[in-house]
Amino acid sequence: MKKTLLVVQGPTGIGKSNLSIQLANHFQTEIVSADSRQLFKELSIGTAVPTPEELKQVSHHLIHSHSILEDYNASRFETEAVGLISRLFNKLDLLVMTGGSMLYVDAVCKGIDFQPDVDPEIRERLMRDLEEKGIEHLRLQLKQLDEAYYQQVDLKNPKRLIRALEVCLMTGKPYSSFRTETTKKRPFQILKIGLNMDREHLYERINQRVDQMMQAGLENEARSISPHRHLNSLNTVGYKELFAYFDHEISREEAVELIKRNTRRYARKQLTWLRKDEAIHWFEPHQRSEIIDFIEQNLNQ
Repeated sequence: MKKTLLVVQGPTGIGKSNLSIQLANHFQTEIVSADSRQLFKELSIGTAVPTPEELKQVSHHLIHSHSILEDYNASRFETEAVGLISRLFNKLDLLVMTGGSMLYVDAVCKGIDFQPDVDPEIRERLMRDLEEKGIEHLRLQLKQLDEAYYQQVDLKNPKRLIRALEVCLMTGKPYSSFRTETTKKRPFQILKIGLNMDREHLYERINQRVDQMMQAGLENEARSISPHRHLNSLNTVGYKELFAYFDHEISREEAVELIKRNTRRYARKQLTWLRKDEAIHWFEPHQRSEIIDFIEQNLNQ
């Protein structure tokens, strides 16, 4: 059998983890997580980490493997995940990879271009510029240094603007010059499964999951990490809304509703991203037998 990486994708809340565990059990294999937040050991409830019972059913990798205090990015994930997958293929013919971080999945499947490490002094200066001079100052600076990327980037996203400016200022080259979008060839077959369902049903599942997270103690988890709220790893749905509640900017009820709304928006963005990938074969979560049949038909092609 060809070495095969089975990638299970889909919007948040649709049941990727559950299906992945079923598939891993069926094919007697292991799971590699491609979730940019589940890999942090301080985060569990708000990132929907599989339960202890689920983790016992199947061996999972890159879950609770790092700390929020580490500087982590997609480039580092590519190196670690591809190395891990290569080692696991020494004993297994098929692996399951799943997670909601599309960039992390692409880092493994396609590879990402090398980008310089962050210079803390430059980042601190840019963050200070953002606070004191506003986002428009960053936009104008990026337009001057890299017109090509300025035309592509989400100009409302300060994190993306700062990252591009960091590279421009550190290297003296346009950030866009590091984004050649060349696909790396991997020494294994990649088979992609996409999950989708009726939008109204998906939103209902998302709303219910947020309620379950709050009941499970998401507020206490957010309080435990709130001293580190400035970290990029915590600039994420489910935590930033509660930080605003802790700062008395909004009520607890408003924070919960914002988590639901922002999670639904994120699910839409995920689907928009995934629909561009023609390699994905789409199913609904309940079509387990059809998915297994499809996988078995394609394992040796």
